[in-house]
Amino acid sequence: VQLQASGGGLVQAGGSLRLSCAPSGVPFSYYYGGWFRQGPGKEREFVVSVSWSGSTTAYADSVKGRFTISRDNAKNMVFLQMSSLKYEDTAVYFCAAGSATLSDYDRAPRSKADFDFWGQGTQVTVSS
Repeated sequence: VQLQASGGGLVQAGGSLRLSCAPSGVPFSYYYGGWFRQGPGKEREFVVSVSWSGSTTAYADSVKGRFTISRDNAKNMVFLQMSSLKYEDTAVYFCAAGSATLSDYDRAPRSKADFDFWGQGTQVTVSS
């Protein structure tokens, strides 16, 4: 599975951006999806994830209430709507995916180790 992330850019603090993640090669339906980010000089950290069914989401405390993950399995895409952006949200954002079984319909992991496939990253820069 290859993942293509897009939608990053430069935005002022308080602004919004929407990131998109499109897999190629396989239907995205039975993969849970997620976004991680890596700021300058920092470790890659969990941001948000969504189960393959879309029924369950998990958010890092730092983005709860400001970011929303969604997926459209018919269009084979996962989205990250980011609002009320802060300077500290500046990072390279990576979309990721992991294989799920039918019984894992509500699994939305937070650990990098649970994700098998990674996109190339898209830069988000928030100016203060």
